[in-house]
Amino acid sequence: MEALRSGEVQPEGIELNYIPIEDSRETFDRMVGGLEFDVSELSSSEFITMTARKQCPFVALPVFPSRAFRHGHIYVNRRAGIQAPRDLAGKRIGVTLYTQTAAIWIRGHLMHQYGIDLSGVHWVQGAVEKAGPHGQPPVVPLPPGVSIEQNETPYSLSELLARGDIDALIGSRKPESLDTSPDVARLFPNYRDVEREFYEETGIFPIMHLVAMRRELYEAHPWVASSLYKAFVQSKRLAMRRLRFSGTLATMLPWQWNDVEEIDEVFHGDAFPYGVDANRTTLQALVQYMHEQRFIPEPVAIDDLFVRLPHDLGT
Repeated sequence: MEALRSGEVQPEGIELNYIPIEDSRETFDRMVGGLEFDVSELSSSEFITMTARKQCPFVALPVFPSRAFRHGHIYVNRRAGIQAPRDLAGKRIGVTLYTQTAAIWIRGHLMHQYGIDLSGVHWVQGAVEKAGPHGQPPVVPLPPGVSIEQNETPYSLSELLARGDIDALIGSRKPESLDTSPDVARLFPNYRDVEREFYEETGIFPIMHLVAMRRELYEAHPWVASSLYKAFVQSKRLAMRRLRFSGTLATMLPWQWNDVEEIDEVFHGDAFPYGVDANRTTLQALVQYMHEQRFIPEPVAIDDLFVRLPHDLGT
């Protein structure tokens, strides 16, 4: 998105006011809670839930600015006796939001890959880095039978994990206690190998966020969707070109070239494709997980989630 932020890429016919917000939860809360933006990054699971319930004031572009493998985001207290995924059954597990896209993906992985029954888990919901809740998300009815409590202690989830007050933690953010407490560890220490093997077997690179547009704006000016999509594609291509420039490093990663070569080998040159068809397998898995976890009453057709765009706009 850097070329859009800098103005190097300008959507045709649009005067773009790019507002960078570091905390994605703040972005979502302001978009869903107050319709503050014409277009914004948005939680995939929140959008799918609103769409399935026919209560969605947005349409979506098949642009996915945030993706992340999630096996490396399962953290455990060593004293809880968790040696393998099956040991998570019946435990007390922290989660920033039960409805969070990252948590949905992790539960889906545990259920499908490892056959874990999570029905006996007691969930503790709150912020990872501070006491209290994680943002101000919209109130969504939780699936029946889910045992969940809000963290009302003076400790963050990271601290509760180190203290042993919760047995494990899942989500999108690394807890500080992983670096400070000898009792906190990843469930999968070799998570990069596990995640690569998962992708090679399934073709799934989990999507966290998509790009949402206010429905009334789209209905009044449908051409805006194509203009924005083309700009997103152009900006991503510039980012990939810079990543591959061999004169200097584009990131503060010493082995960036090795990572780029791995992207070429595993993802055929583009780990972040846009468009529906290029992401159908991943999107279908997310919708399946959400249905199985009873966030949506019925699976939603993938093509119904996104605005129709010309087929020659690229990915």
